[in-house]
Amino acid sequence: MTGLALFVLAVYTVSLLYITVYCLLQFNLLYHYKQSNNPTDHPVSFNNLQPEEELAAAPALAGVGGPDNAFKESSSAPAAAPPAEPADVPYYPFVTVQLPIYNEYYVIGRLIDAVAKFNYPKDRFEIHILDDSTDETVELVASKVDEYRAKGFNIDQIIREKRQGFKAGALRDAMPVAKGEFVAIFDADFVPDPEFLQRTIPHFADPEVGVVQTRWEHINQDYSIITRLQALQLNVHFTVEQVGRMNGGHLLQFNGTAGVWRRATIEAGGGWQPDTLTEDLDLSIRSQLAGYKIHFLENVGSPAELPVEMNSFKSQQHRWMKGGAETAKKMLPSVWKSDIKLGHKIHATAHLLGSTIFLFVFLCGVFSVPLLFLFGELVEFGFSKNFFAVFLAGLLSVIGIYYTANVQSVANKEQSFLKSLLKFLLLFPLFLALSMGLSLHNTVAVLQGYRGKKSPFVRTPKFNINTIKDKLTSQKYLNGKLNLITIGEGVLSLYFCFAVWGAFYLQNTTFVVFHALLALGYGAIFFFSVKHLSLAK
Repeated sequence: MTGLALFVLAVYTVSLLYITVYCLLQFNLLYHYKQSNNPTDHPVSFNNLQPEEELAAAPALAGVGGPDNAFKESSSAPAAAPPAEPADVPYYPFVTVQLPIYNEYYVIGRLIDAVAKFNYPKDRFEIHILDDSTDETVELVASKVDEYRAKGFNIDQIIREKRQGFKAGALRDAMPVAKGEFVAIFDADFVPDPEFLQRTIPHFADPEVGVVQTRWEHINQDYSIITRLQALQLNVHFTVEQVGRMNGGHLLQFNGTAGVWRRATIEAGGGWQPDTLTEDLDLSIRSQLAGYKIHFLENVGSPAELPVEMNSFKSQQHRWMKGGAETAKKMLPSVWKSDIKLGHKIHATAHLLGSTIFLFVFLCGVFSVPLLFLFGELVEFGFSKNFFAVFLAGLLSVIGIYYTANVQSVANKEQSFLKSLLKFLLLFPLFLALSMGLSLHNTVAVLQGYRGKKSPFVRTPKFNINTIKDKLTSQKYLNGKLNLITIGEGVLSLYFCFAVWGAFYLQNTTFVVFHALLALGYGAIFFFSVKHLSLAK
């Protein structure tokens, strides 16, 4: 029996150690975030921009394959030429705005209208709707294209003969017809600000900048508890993680939308490749290893709609988690073979393995229950439960990170400190429960990614849900079925309810809060998954 107890303790401890190390690396990003006072959106001018052909001839770009590698420890390339004097007439580079879509009937009109409002010379940008739709979205887009062409816009609906490679394939296939020096990309659920190009393009005056990424804002974050908890998590990535990585000199991520690429950067990174479900992360890593930098603008928000239905949210999570594992499997060897600094390699590894955290959360939860019942065996063996106190460092790190992102950051600039604090204190425990409740679902996705099991790119349906007054009444695009994972989530909720009972029965409450959160998380995921199945046809 002692052997079994030691085995359970070993699995639980290794899982907890992995989670703690990951959280401490995240805390290091918080340190870098706090060091800079968030100077991520300095005023910049179009006067400093030059045509790409002139930049390509500049001394800083004399080498092959793009600018000097910003992550190398040393470089023999010539020093960059001093910045050119501001021109009398600002140079507005030509921009291609790509809108890759697939059956987005409810939101694509809203996106096209927003892009057409860009405060940018009309003759200096084109709009390409990369339309892989198979429903009446095609006719709606065609009508919108005719409307804006009549108003003098350079806009086209691009329809492929074969929908191969999903979003990555659409972006790849559209590149030959894109005329822009820069390429802005928006998913269908975004509503970019009219000043988007004015606030992003000038940052490319730095020839090493290959991508400018903006922060996602949330149109409907107050719609439900599901959207509030999504916003809580996303705010961490779009403040502490992105700014922390940038200030620490680490590899960042283009987030698939609400950003702008230098065309030469896409080419230097090897172009869009459809062999993972996270083509954005994949190309981000490849382009940075090729020598370009990603510049993140925390103070430039791009509003988007969060999924309001649980099964749609889970399908999004599946794509992100599985794609993250696929990209880690593909790109980690290249990261470690590169000549970037060791610290950058470690943070890049943590970044690429971010989805794997759910595997260890799942193991930690499942093995904590037999550990509770085997505690007596371990105590006789000389084990003390105080051993686990050292792992509180991980939890404290997470609290600090989420507090900063959701109370102190620019993401909450419109709310008072007191309101943000009270909201955080209420939502954070629920967020922990939801995250742990997703661990089974996301673990399956991660294991599929590492196994190389291929699956289609399932886009997350959006329904133009903007405020709490809007109702999800349409069944179109919803496709949910009761599956084994959902059933497993219900079983695990009962499993951890049993563990809570066991804590009081054994008079050992070491894990009682942990198990209560797990029971709540799995139970909520199961409840909403089943409840929202009724919305699908």
